[in-house]
Amino acid sequence: MKSIFFKAIASLVLLSSVCASNALAENQQISVDEVVSIFYQRNLDLIAAQYNIDQARADAIIASAIPNPTISIQILELAHNLNNNAAATGCPSTPGNSCGPAQYYSFSQLIEVAGKRGLRIESSNFGTQAAESDFRDAIRIFSNMVRGAYYQLLQTQKNAWLAQEIVDHYAEISKANQLRMKGGDISESDFLRVKMEGMRAQSELDAALTTVEQAQADLAVLLRWPAKSLQFEAKELWPEANDFKQTLSKEDAINKALQQRPDLEGDKLRADQADKQLELARKLKYPDVTINAGYSRDPSNNALNSGFVGVSLPLPLFYQYQGEADKAAVNLSQSRLTAEQTELNIRNDVISALAAWNSTNKIVQRFKDGLLDDALTVRNSSELSYSKGAASVLDFIEAQRTYKNIMRDYYAAEIARANAYYDFEKALGIPLDTDKAPVTHNNKKAP
Repeated sequence: MKSIFFKAIASLVLLSSVCASNALAENQQISVDEVVSIFYQRNLDLIAAQYNIDQARADAIIASAIPNPTISIQILELAHNLNNNAAATGCPSTPGNSCGPAQYYSFSQLIEVAGKRGLRIESSNFGTQAAESDFRDAIRIFSNMVRGAYYQLLQTQKNAWLAQEIVDHYAEISKANQLRMKGGDISESDFLRVKMEGMRAQSELDAALTTVEQAQADLAVLLRWPAKSLQFEAKELWPEANDFKQTLSKEDAINKALQQRPDLEGDKLRADQADKQLELARKLKYPDVTINAGYSRDPSNNALNSGFVGVSLPLPLFYQYQGEADKAAVNLSQSRLTAEQTELNIRNDVISALAAWNSTNKIVQRFKDGLLDDALTVRNSSELSYSKGAASVLDFIEAQRTYKNIMRDYYAAEIARANAYYDFEKALGIPLDTDKAPVTHNNKKAP
């Protein structure tokens, strides 16, 4: 499962980076999936290093290593006329004869008992899997963070488009009012009121464009400032309700999250690792055995060539590693408590995210079911009445402001709904390669 995940990450990064390059070469429009892919293309190695996956794998190799044997060579009885006239079988007693030094060759091998090596291997494997789970959890969190920055940019763009529409609208009205004022249909004060509203709209447009640049810079920082990042334009992408797991009940959603969330998986793996470490600590009181064997050639002895074999082991008479066992037991208890706390947090995350989705989805639907049309109708009716002299300038300006506020609230609701969609995916722990692609809407202007 883990290898499939990492392959999916690599494939997505490669494919999306090509798509992103083609898109940016044309007009710098970029989708939410392309933003996420660029982020991991430029940050994946840093994130992996931060969560020490390579170090965990190296620790697993160390834990599985078999102790190396020790070879010893000793040359003894070094002196002038060594073993001269020695009364030994290995060295004939001949005047002036030197039989040479004694030579000892030995071999020793540590043999671990009570399955300590196997426990170390199991413990380190759990540690490696926990590090990989932490990495996948970082993918889950960072993906949502990047999406949030993307939709923040989209919201500022939508507000800027709306501000531009308002400016253009007031420009047309001002031209018509200038002719009406010359014809005596409206007073100069009414003309100036509309003109001032147009100037206010222009100021709001300037502020909106500044906010767009700030949002582009914030996204560029997350993406580590790729080329043309300040020219990125977010496509208008909204998650569709039918892509969502609406049919899941609260309990089903919680159970799904408990099965998929990598943070809970990592905590459980660390608890399993702590359990193996406790078992290993309790096995330390069983001493490991060192086997020794060797060969000697000693001319000064009656036996010129001889061999030996022996066994050595430490005796745990005064200390039986109780401190290590107690420390490992405390670590196990803490790991289990952490996993339980994570499970409680997951339940809360799912309930909160589901409630936010249901709420924001209803709000957006309420806008689409008539509130947007009503705001546009009121604005057009007020404008028509004002042009015929049937409505005051204050009523006209108020209708314009109401339309503008309704549209801003709608854009904010759409952004909140999109964030709630991905927050719920994050709460469920849906892997990156199973994310649903949002639906593209090409309309850039405010409706």
